[in-house]
Order: sequence, then C-alpha cells, then structure tokens
Amino acid sequence: MSTPPLASGPEGPGALRPLLDTVLDALRTGSTARGGPLPAGGPEDVARRLRDAAGDILPRHGTDDALRTLVHALAEGSADPADPLCAAHLHCPPLAVATAADLAASVLNPSLDSWDQAPAASELETLVTTTLAAEIYGTTDGTRTATALVTTGGTESNQLAVLLAREAHSAVQLVHGANAHHSLPRAAWLLGLPDPVVVPAPAGTMDPVALDEALTALRGPRGSLLVAATAGTTDAGLIDPLPDLADVCATHGARLHIDAAYGGGLLFSDRHRPALDGLDRAHTVTLDLHKLGWQPIAAGLLAVRDPHDLTALRHQADYLNATDDTEAGLPDLLDRSLRTTRRPDILKIAVTLKTLGRAGLGALVDHVCARATDLADLIASRPGLELHAPPTLSTVLFRPAGATDEAVAAVRRTLLHDGRAVLGRARLDDRLWLKATLLNPHTRPDDLAALLKLVEGHTPR
Repeated sequence: MSTPPLASGPEGPGALRPLLDTVLDALRTGSTARGGPLPAGGPEDVARRLRDAAGDILPRHGTDDALRTLVHALAEGSADPADPLCAAHLHCPPLAVATAADLAASVLNPSLDSWDQAPAASELETLVTTTLAAEIYGTTDGTRTATALVTTGGTESNQLAVLLAREAHSAVQLVHGANAHHSLPRAAWLLGLPDPVVVPAPAGTMDPVALDEALTALRGPRGSLLVAATAGTTDAGLIDPLPDLADVCATHGARLHIDAAYGGGLLFSDRHRPALDGLDRAHTVTLDLHKLGWQPIAAGLLAVRDPHDLTALRHQADYLNATDDTEAGLPDLLDRSLRTTRRPDILKIAVTLKTLGRAGLGALVDHVCARATDLADLIASRPGLELHAPPTLSTVLFRPAGATDEAVAAVRRTLLHDGRAVLGRARLDDRLWLKATLLNPHTRPDDLAALLKLVEGHTPR
C-alpha cells in the first residue's frame, strides 16, 4: 500500500485538486438528496441513514470512496444555514471566500502556540486583532494599545473575560442581567466564584436602576464587581442600554464586560453602529464573527481595552517560549490564549475583512436587519399570527395567534421532523414564541412569506 499524499508541500496542490472535486460533487449530491433545509424523519431516521452510509468506520482495509460517501452522508443529513427556511439559530451560512481561506489554513496547518510553528500566522493574528480592537475602542492614549484574543466563540470569550477580571482583582463578584447568555453563570461556576447576582430585565434588557441598587447593596472593593451587559440577546436580539449601564459601573467603580457576540457585527454598519454606543467603555468585549460576520465556525474574539490585563495569561513552557528565545526576539504566543494548540482561524477573518471591507460587511448586516423588519411587517399584517415586537437586530419572535404554548412547540417540532423549516424557540413574557434568526443575506421576501405559510399551515385549529 502506497503512502497517502500530504495536503501541504510541493505535491500538496496536485493531490488536493481531485479530492476537492470529489468533495464539491458530494456536497452537491448530498444537498440534492436532502431536498430542504433539514433532513426529514427526525433524529432516529437521520441516525439510521448516517450509520447505514458509514458502515464499518474503522475497517481492516480502507476504501477509496470513503471521502465521497461520508461527505455525501453529512450533507444529506445536515441543517443547511444557506437555506432561507433554516432560520432557528445564530448559525450563519459562511461566505465562500472565508471557507476557501479556511481550506488554506487547514492545508498549511500552523499551530499558534509557538512562533516557529506559525511565523506569518502569528503576525497576521496580531494585525487583525489590534485592528478589530480599534473598531471598538478607537484611538489609544499612547500608553497602551487595545487588543483582542482569538477564541472558539462567545462562550470561551465570556469565560475568559470573567477569568481576567478575577485575576486583576484577586476576587470578583459577577453581576449580570436576567437576559444574559448562559455561558456567564457557567463561567462563574467553572472558576469557583460565588453565584452571580442577577439583575432584573423586565423589558428584555438590563434595568440600570436595578443595577445601581444591586451594586449599592454589594459595596465591594473598587474593581471587585464585574458587570456583564449584553449587546444582542440570543432570545430576541435585544441590546442593553449600554451608556446608562456604563455610567452606573463608573459610579460604583465596577468593571464592565459586554457580551456582543451577536450584536458586535453592527460595528461594520454605518446605519446600525450607533446602537452600540457605549461599547468602548467596557473593559472587555465579546465578539463572534461566526454570527454577523459570516465565518465558518469558529471565529470568536475577546477585545481587551487594557493589555496589562493579559499578564494573567503568561505561562512558560521551555519547549515553546524559552526565556532566552523570547529575549532574542522570538514572539511568545502562549499569552494569547488559554489553549496551547490553536489553528489559524484568523486567516479566514483577515481574508473576509480585506475582501469585503467595512462597507461590504456593513451591507450584509444592513440586509439581514432589513429582512427581519420585512418579516415583522408580514407577521403584523396577518391576523393568524402575533408579533412579539419589532426587531432590534435580525431576530423576530412570533407565534400563531391564540395558540397554546404546547401548540407552538408542536408546530416547531412538526416542521423539524418533516424537514420543512428550522425555527427556534424562546420564552419571553411567560409565553413560548417561535424564533426566526435571519443571517442569510440571500433571503428574499418570497422566502419569508413561504416560511409564514408553513407555520400557518401546520398550526392546529
């Protein structure tokens, strides 16, 4: 048996080209076989078809058609975020140019835990992270330069923000709104911190008056209170009153973290960027470009206003960042992450930023937000449907008028089981709502009407 070819090196491109043709063909045939936004039949049927296609996954002797077979099976059994009727989650259809860049990253396979494994990738990461941090914090005061760390997504970014706060102040009490992402209380649990203080969010956003009362009651040492605000809730896409919350934090000497995993993409839009006023006053900010950035997973970042906070991540491992190597000028990469081995996720982000520019990305943001407004208007015009509220970002909540929560849940599950549409669910105001999260810039008004027709057609009467 001959030695299989490598993806990189002088022979790599020649070896990859026919395999890419195989992959692209299998993606096409698998998507055609699926025939919709989701495979029909529910979990048991999908599992059975996948297992039948895979067969013995570790045979004694390999098979030449494994790539085609498994890519076809995965495509046939996948939820397709590029289908306009797949609109449940913050699960974007990735841009072709970003996906192509991700292929290059996989081929070259740099590991960003030491400079000698990733010479160019480490410098590209520095360039892109400082550029994105400047989008949030603007110009610096000359004594420090804001930066950002690359993460696997919003959850890791939020956990890292809590860790940096704890290390900067020895101990920290987390305070967040009732609308906060679940990764924040989990971060407190993971780090052995006290249970977070939860501030009411009666209208879906954190109440500044209630925050002031909570911080007054806590009266911790300056900096020992960490307030986590949200710019783009996962349930309804709402943005906390960031300037007011920043004022309260400043009054009490509390540290401010803003989870903008969803809403951070508004930074690229001239039209919507003002909704993020106050973002620059946060000590740390979570961004997630595999949402309103159209990147293949993973593409998270944590922006840090004061780079001195990152001293907590310093770690020495002689085989990766020996002191004499660092003194000789080899960059130390271990202080850029809690992870050791890291793939160069920064390449796809860099290629996207340079290909589309701020205007191109802003246009995509504007488009999906406009489609959400269109969907809300369609819902409001139909007597059989109830709209929760006009959208803030690209999320729209609605439900069949007069339906019980059980009926709303049943509509969603029926559409999933039949492979007809993928809608999410959210509980607000003590009622269950269907959730449409529009991240596909190719979605048309006709697609929105078709989605609503499916809901109406499957609502029990």
